[in-house]
Amino acid sequence: MSAHLRKRSLILSGHDTSVALEPEFWRVLEDMARQHQQPLPVLVAQMDTERPPFQSLASFLRVQTVLWLQKQPAAHPAETLA
Repeated sequence: MSAHLRKRSLILSGHDTSVALEPEFWRVLEDMARQHQQPLPVLVAQMDTERPPFQSLASFLRVQTVLWLQKQPAAHPAETLA
């Protein structure tokens, strides 16, 4: 496993599994969980049920975080300069 990936253990559908993602993706997933008022493992388990069987969980989570970020309101330009 690459040194820049962070691995987390989760229980999905009653089975232990682990997912390795870059810290930036974990932060977005945590933001998503907060917005949905769910613990992170619950959000990931729910997302796993929506995942196509041919796609890895890590890949699916990365794509979903990007799609979620694209739907977020853009920050005001002055806020990004502060």
